[in-house]
Amino acid sequence: MASFPVINLGKLNGEERAATMEKIKDACENWGFFELVNHGISPEFMDTVERLTKEHYRKCMEQRFKEMVANKGLEAVQSEINDLDWESTFYLRHLPVSNIAEVPDLEEEYRKTMKEFAAQLEKLAEHLLDLLCENLGLEKGYLKKAFYGSKGPTFGTKVSNYPPCPQPELIKGLRAHTDAGGIILLFQDDKVSGLQLLKDGEWVDVPPMRHSIVINLGDQLEVITNGKYKSVMHRVIAQTDGNRMSIASFYNPGSDAVIYPASELVEREENKDLYPKFVFEDYMNLYAVLKFQAKEPRFEAMKAMENTTNLGPIATV
Repeated sequence: MASFPVINLGKLNGEERAATMEKIKDACENWGFFELVNHGISPEFMDTVERLTKEHYRKCMEQRFKEMVANKGLEAVQSEINDLDWESTFYLRHLPVSNIAEVPDLEEEYRKTMKEFAAQLEKLAEHLLDLLCENLGLEKGYLKKAFYGSKGPTFGTKVSNYPPCPQPELIKGLRAHTDAGGIILLFQDDKVSGLQLLKDGEWVDVPPMRHSIVINLGDQLEVITNGKYKSVMHRVIAQTDGNRMSIASFYNPGSDAVIYPASELVEREENKDLYPKFVFEDYMNLYAVLKFQAKEPRFEAMKAMENTTNLGPIATV
């Protein structure tokens, strides 16, 4: 099997631009995941984000997680657990309106740092969407407009820690799923592994790499690209030792954005009726119930809903 794709974004500005764009294209078409280096976010700043995130977990979340494990008797389970994940998480919302000021237990330095990190990731996400437009032959800005809705995109961060698990064969860190949204940017632990994606029927490790950002594509990009790019099943395997940090930021459509395949891409295909047209919030409501199941029935359910709903044209900036 080919090695996991690693893209050096710094090469976009030189004579290796065409080869780098081709690597991105191949990763989007054949992996649904790739790892970015030289992405423009400074290593020193990423070290600060990591230090503060791990400090916050130790101070505010570790004891709570241990109490949850004890209360549910998870250390003594005898059979596979399929209805929860071995993870400790909290969420930050950035767009359309930030909630960082209201999230409890965050020290001021951490609050400011995560706000700045989100701003840099937002810029990177929009840059990547334009690179995808270029590879797809869509006009620059098309994907950002497709995500926009009436209030702009939805952007948020899931901050997770995956503590040591005594029985990783019985409890997943995070059960297998595809991501519902647009483009996902992950800053993951470079020492403790665990993230895997499903490729050609086999689970493949996403290699931890210092100061990289892992990118994966969500269900909405599969729909908009008419299946040219696919969202991919992935999971987190819990480890018996080491606490794995994961900071996943989701650049998604606005709640009222109308999502459907780009007409330019549909025209190039023989089968023109592969994907539905729907309001993103409706998809998310369905996903909340069916997250850990295959995506195809979600698309079919949206198609059935489309037949009973009259959706207007794409919302643009």
